Amino acid sequence: MKDQGKLTAKGAKIVAALERFRDTLESGVPVEQRYTVRKIRLKLTPRTFESKEVKNVRAALGISQPVFSQFLGVDVKTVRSWEQGQRVPSGMACRFLEEIEADLEHWRGRLRNVLDIEDGLGEESR
Repeated sequence: MKDQGKLTAKGAKIVAALERFRDTLESGVPVEQRYTVRKIRLKLTPRTFESKEVKNVRAALGISQPVFSQFLGVDVKTVRSWEQGQRVPSGMACRFLEEIEADLEHWRGRLRNVLDIEDGLGEESR
């Protein structure tokens, strides 16, 4: 077993890089002069979904409110209230609804993988 006091080669590289970065900060030299600095702005504010839009997403998947609620991880009363316009979906729910809308075929496939349909048919009927 390795001595815990010794750094691995990878760990030593990381420590050395952090020390160089610290030295740069302490020197007062603008970080941009020594390192590549990127600013990334993500457009992640989810759009809001009106009641009809929530219903349209569910209908596009071809599932009932109870199945949709289980799939989203919310109570069926929550889905009903969204579809009746009594409540608006949370930001996280809107983000998920956007993802579903963007790739319906993917989510239909995911549903097929997770649905356990009881059709009342015995093994002999299949």
